[in-house]
Amino acid sequence: MASKSAENWPAIGIDLGTTYSCAAVWQDDRVEIITNDLGNRTTPSCIAFTQTQRLIGEAAMNQASINPTNTIFDAKRLIGRKFNDQVVQDDIKLWPFTVIPLDVGNGNKKPVIVVNYKDEEKQFSPEEISSMILSKMKDIATAYLGTEVKNAVVTVPVYFNNAQRQATKDAGTIAGLNVLRIINEPTAAAIAYGLDKKLTSGDIEAVKNVLVFDLGGGTFDVSLVAIGKDAFEVKAVSGDTHLGGGDFDKRMVNYFIAEFERKHNKNMSDNPRALGRLRAACERAKRNLSSTPETSIDIDCLFDGIDFSTTITRARFEKMNMDLFQKCLEPIDRCLKDAKIEKSEVHEIVLVGGSSRTPMVRRLVQDFFKAKELCQGINPDEAVAYGAACHAAVLTGTMGMKNHVLVDVTPLSLGIRLYSGEMKVVVPRNTAIPTKMSKVLETAFENQTSVSFAVFEGERSIANENHFLGQIILQGIPPAPKGVPKFDIWFEIDADGILTVSAQEVGTINKNQITITNHSARLTKEEIKKMVKEAQKYKAHDEAFKKAVVAKNNLENYVYEVKKKVRVLNGTNIDSREKRKLGDVIEQTEQWLDWNNVCGEAKMFDKKMQVLKKISEPLLKKMRKSNGKSCPKIELLELD
Repeated sequence: MASKSAENWPAIGIDLGTTYSCAAVWQDDRVEIITNDLGNRTTPSCIAFTQTQRLIGEAAMNQASINPTNTIFDAKRLIGRKFNDQVVQDDIKLWPFTVIPLDVGNGNKKPVIVVNYKDEEKQFSPEEISSMILSKMKDIATAYLGTEVKNAVVTVPVYFNNAQRQATKDAGTIAGLNVLRIINEPTAAAIAYGLDKKLTSGDIEAVKNVLVFDLGGGTFDVSLVAIGKDAFEVKAVSGDTHLGGGDFDKRMVNYFIAEFERKHNKNMSDNPRALGRLRAACERAKRNLSSTPETSIDIDCLFDGIDFSTTITRARFEKMNMDLFQKCLEPIDRCLKDAKIEKSEVHEIVLVGGSSRTPMVRRLVQDFFKAKELCQGINPDEAVAYGAACHAAVLTGTMGMKNHVLVDVTPLSLGIRLYSGEMKVVVPRNTAIPTKMSKVLETAFENQTSVSFAVFEGERSIANENHFLGQIILQGIPPAPKGVPKFDIWFEIDADGILTVSAQEVGTINKNQITITNHSARLTKEEIKKMVKEAQKYKAHDEAFKKAVVAKNNLENYVYEVKKKVRVLNGTNIDSREKRKLGDVIEQTEQWLDWNNVCGEAKMFDKKMQVLKKISEPLLKKMRKSNGKSCPKIELLELD
């Protein structure tokens, strides 16, 4: 293994999921999944704000039912999107937290999440929420490895557009991470599969076509990857950035809302707390139905003091979601057609993502490939982070695969809007990257002296129905008849998927170019700097709160131990005034703790501790001398 220089190691892989996130690292010639502070291998992608603190992961999810409007989940479904997108509008109706539009100019509005934190209204962009999750994963990795983590490979759904990829990279910057590379989730899973095969079966000699089916909590991806010796070549990708286990949960929630209204003539759809508790119960039921044919849902005092108890069968669950399950097959077919590969030429089918455990999904995929066996050798929840960690190790030189080659593809077509409004495709979807491709265009009017080239990405034939990326303007064109001036348009995509577009008038030096790294929906450099400072401030608040909790617990423990010894004072020759003084200060300290139940600053509790120690320690010392070993010295347990 290459040496772990302070500059390169550790570099981790992060699967930033819609519902759960996972981190992994390459060390000691293997991949290790990083466990969090509770010992779990995955961490909920959930953030909560209370009157005293910010919670991330399990702590946030555990209090969601009592604090629904300030508990944020599914932020990945908002990242890089516009507020007016139909999928955003559909989600807002079911989320208990508030999402409002923020005007970013040119008639564009981006979604912003509103919460109440420490009695103040706060607004967070989806990038900020994602950065908090990434920061948590960074802290988990730092604690696990015992050294600060700075570098990471972060994965995204294969059908994330340029805006969503850039927004994810911004989230990493805000979290204090150097994002080495953004790679597609199924590509990472293919790397995990390929490495697992190599480690267990030796070198892979023959090239295998592996279809990676990645159905997570909020996104769905399909990739066809050709895996050979030290080479991973993505042949084609397809998917849906808004299809996953969360959609199955929503169907169940709507079904039980209707059942509750039918049984009790009450509509709970506008009650965030009831919806949050029902959603959590539906998610548990969905997981149970993967292994049992029937499960129950029991919620005490769900709405207006009414208990809700019901059962759901796997057959009912499959019936209410069958159209969504069938929808998963369309991208598989499209992916195979784009790769020009028949079903029979697919050697392995790898299922990734927690929702791929759904029995009906597995059955449909297996039937699609004519009863071909599905590969179940890798953990669906960890495969993406596993592959990302491998790629991070390759990029930083800490992994012994020097000849390792990863060829990815661009998921969406890229092109120019013509005067007619049509989309002129320059880079077709599923083109291997890095790449450089060109087209020749000409003027549309007589005597044009300037021309603009608007850049779009998407699969619609009408350009404006696709996603606008930016535009180039060439000026100073000599007047000439229509169609005479001609222009070379070059599209260049690097390994990170960053697009540079250039336009040059043929036969002249009149040239201009644009690197698509910014647009109306993306954060500016100033906004990113501001959010980095905010992230540092929130982290400082979290650390201060943690110190206060430790100081408070230490004081409570000390009071408890001193009270235990007070009873012994009755049998000693200690002055009664001193005994009374100690009893009074203990009672005052307990009252003060009751009044300061919400943690303040650590120094407040430390100060009270010193006051109590100043009075109690001399008396306890006298007790030890007069009673021998009957009163052992209090050893204060310092909590982490």
